[in-house]
Amino acid sequence: MSDSEFRNGPQGKRPAGGGGGGGGGNEPQFNWRALLLLALAAALIGGAFLYRTPGGTIREVPYSAFHSAVENKWVDTSKPLELVSEPGAINDHLQGYSKFSEAGPSEHFRAQVNLQYNTDLREFLKEHGLEANPRADTNVMGATIMSFLPVAMFLLVLYFLFRQQIRSAGRGALNFGKSKARVMSRDKNKVTFKDVAGVEEAKEEVSEIVEFLRDPKRFQKLGGRIPKGVLMVGSPGTGKTLLARAIAGEADVPFFSISGSDFVEMFVGVGASRVRDMFEQGKKSAPCLIFIDEIDAVGRHRGHGLGGGHDEREQTLNALLVEMDGFDTQEGVIIIAATNRPDVLDPALLRPGRFDRQITVALPDVHGREEILRVHAKKVKLAEEVDLGIIARGTPGFSGAELANVMNEAALLAARRGLKGITRSELEEARDKVRWGKERRSLAMSDKEKENTAYHEAGHALLGLLLEHTDPLHKVTIIPRGPSLGSTMYLPVEDKYTQRKNELLDRLVMIMGGRVAEEIVFGDVTNGARGDINQATDISRRMVCEWGMSDKMGMVEYGEHQEHVFLGRDISRSRNYSEATAQEIDHEVHSLCDNAYQKAKQLLIEHKATLETIAKALLEYETLDGAHIKEIMDTGNIQNPPVPPRPPNQPPPLRNRTEPESTPTVSDLPPGLSGAPA
Repeated sequence: MSDSEFRNGPQGKRPAGGGGGGGGGNEPQFNWRALLLLALAAALIGGAFLYRTPGGTIREVPYSAFHSAVENKWVDTSKPLELVSEPGAINDHLQGYSKFSEAGPSEHFRAQVNLQYNTDLREFLKEHGLEANPRADTNVMGATIMSFLPVAMFLLVLYFLFRQQIRSAGRGALNFGKSKARVMSRDKNKVTFKDVAGVEEAKEEVSEIVEFLRDPKRFQKLGGRIPKGVLMVGSPGTGKTLLARAIAGEADVPFFSISGSDFVEMFVGVGASRVRDMFEQGKKSAPCLIFIDEIDAVGRHRGHGLGGGHDEREQTLNALLVEMDGFDTQEGVIIIAATNRPDVLDPALLRPGRFDRQITVALPDVHGREEILRVHAKKVKLAEEVDLGIIARGTPGFSGAELANVMNEAALLAARRGLKGITRSELEEARDKVRWGKERRSLAMSDKEKENTAYHEAGHALLGLLLEHTDPLHKVTIIPRGPSLGSTMYLPVEDKYTQRKNELLDRLVMIMGGRVAEEIVFGDVTNGARGDINQATDISRRMVCEWGMSDKMGMVEYGEHQEHVFLGRDISRSRNYSEATAQEIDHEVHSLCDNAYQKAKQLLIEHKATLETIAKALLEYETLDGAHIKEIMDTGNIQNPPVPPRPPNQPPPLRNRTEPESTPTVSDLPPGLSGAPA
């Protein structure tokens, strides 16, 4: 959420502790006071110079010019002629008004004289009716003050100009322990529960908290108490932060927002101080909501750090535990936290009384995906024939963020094509791009590599249709997409939450199809099956060690399997089975992979003619849908061939162009594909 969405609280006051709400208080304002002081200083400095040089500009003239002016009677006798003596000066000087030509203007002049060597000066002046009034410049204090006055005024103006910055720096030095929680303004937060789709159960639980804050007596009359904390857990992109923004938009109470990383600084004790200050702000505004995003940054399991010394994060966590449920706990402050790593959180933080509820924000099902697409479709222009239900069924396993990205990529693609609306074609292409990567039609591949890739992908596609327990074939292509040189894509008919043993065994056979096809046709193999081998090994080992699908190893879990690795906890764990058991596990994994390879080889040898037909069709059309592969199997050829591909625009050749050391292989694929990916 951007800083512009945070403003002052409901009463128009900034939160205590200088938390940093935005708003008008932080907007730069014109400093009229400093401007007036600057103008006053300029006036005083100018006046000082004018005072020191009365009468304006004084013309320095040589004594000979002054002597000539006296003889020609050009000296103004109506104004005084002064003989000025300065302390410490060797020569005196005469000041007066005169013109130095017959038609010249009268001007203020000064001529230096030395009475020690020019003793007849007074007689000379007296002969011409002039008299020099002696004057001594002895005001040393005034001259000193006038000398330092401009510097003093300049420093004073600088102080007033930077006074606000000096005060802010002073406050910042003492505000390390102040909370950085910001109050969200309701007039800026436009997200409500209507904008959140696909997580109905989670939305129902958090909406109950909002109802409790609006009408607490409805729940308290039966003895219920308000929950102290709600922890939202889910994969990245499922909408945890969006759900928190919706709570802020619906709740009629102050809503503070802070990130877990805002607590910990380089100074010891700052995190704990900020926790205490955050709860102090909350207690002053109770009832209120405090949202901590990515709480795993501060709530990690204590005692699992590597190395010794005091852990600042643990000190911050201790303060958070005490504030949530300690001796001096007050009602009315509800903590809502979000994380995608609940396995690393401290158990004391997860117990009832602190986080009373743990809400799982899971990946949306087919109906949830359709609702999410409808929410994002309000911001773009769709063609009338687009059915979002079909797109939802074709995006299993997509999170809300990925669906938003699909809609955005489709809009960009339609704009590049000059369309007036997004059609189903753009949505499907955007889906393939988000899941499997963008097509790289400009990648230069030799005919030999294309042929090898075609047979590799044909092996995957053919086995996917021959086997009984596999997902429907969606598309097979030899156009490089993402890091792969070819892809065989499968989409399930419905969302799957469990996998049967027969499905996993058939998937192993299908994964082996690419390597087997290369061996049957060319009598040699490439490194393009690296990703296939990685997938097959991972599935086989999990079948043996985690899922109990090995008759020999039985219903026993071997090893402690965690979805995420927590180094501080896992580095000290040892294997919980013997070396003999490890050898048996390796033998079972090897047996599953070998059996799948032999079955794939048997099926492809039996249907070698169909394999060659599919490979030749791929070489001709580059991309085939599942229906095209089915037609080849049923009739021996394609009844409704796709549009032949257009040759890509080749870039101009570069001089001294060097080829890369290695080319991305078919195996370097993201999850979700089979064969080239998987």
